[in-house]
Amino acid sequence: MEILGRAARTQVKWIKVTGDEPEIEDVVKIKVVIHEAEEGGYWAEVPAIPGCATQGETFEELLSNLYEAVEGCLSVDVEQPKFTGSDRVVEIVV
Repeated sequence: MEILGRAARTQVKWIKVTGDEPEIEDVVKIKVVIHEAEEGGYWAEVPAIPGCATQGETFEELLSNLYEAVEGCLSVDVEQPKFTGSDRVVEIVV
């Protein structure tokens, strides 16, 4: 599979644990750009998430590190918003 120098897609599955059984909440598809490192191995960047990059000695290690890097870049400790009766929550697809 030749994807070096081109965008590749990775899927991140978010797991929600509310009771005894974890459930997969959403799947997010994110394009990543994979490069061959000059010193050997690979490195990748996620254009949609500024500053999100990782590396690996093998392609398999790079993919594993990508999941961890994306999750780390996207996980933020944010307080839940408070809603009033006139607020609306909508979900959009871009």
